[in-house]
Amino acid sequence: MEKNKDQKELEKIKKKMVDDIMSEENYPEGPVKITDDDFEETIEDHPLILVDFWADWCGPCKMMEPILKELASEYQGDLVVGKLNVDDNSTVPNQFQVSSIPTMVLFKEGEPVERMVGAMQKEQLAQKVDEYIK
Repeated sequence: MEKNKDQKELEKIKKKMVDDIMSEENYPEGPVKITDDDFEETIEDHPLILVDFWADWCGPCKMMEPILKELASEYQGDLVVGKLNVDDNSTVPNQFQVSSIPTMVLFKEGEPVERMVGAMQKEQLAQKVDEYIK
């Protein structure tokens, strides 16, 4: 009887360790780079992901960069932040009719659920994200 109890306890510990490792891999601390080639796979791999459509020359995009880094860190475990450069990738921005940047699209379970255009304050963005966290 004691052996079964120990074995069950070991299984619980093993499962927790695997879950922790998977969580760290699935929820990086900072924004991840997304391209046209890996876009579909990336949004399917993460239950909740905020994709920032941006460009190097865009002033408001640069203003959003530290805010998005903070969100990625603060929401680690619940949200992934992805960045897709519209100058280097045109297929996905065209697919989502991105005509102004920054445009941020929140995907839940692979489906777009929220679209935000223009620079925003961190609190505004966090409020939108909070609506979709389980």
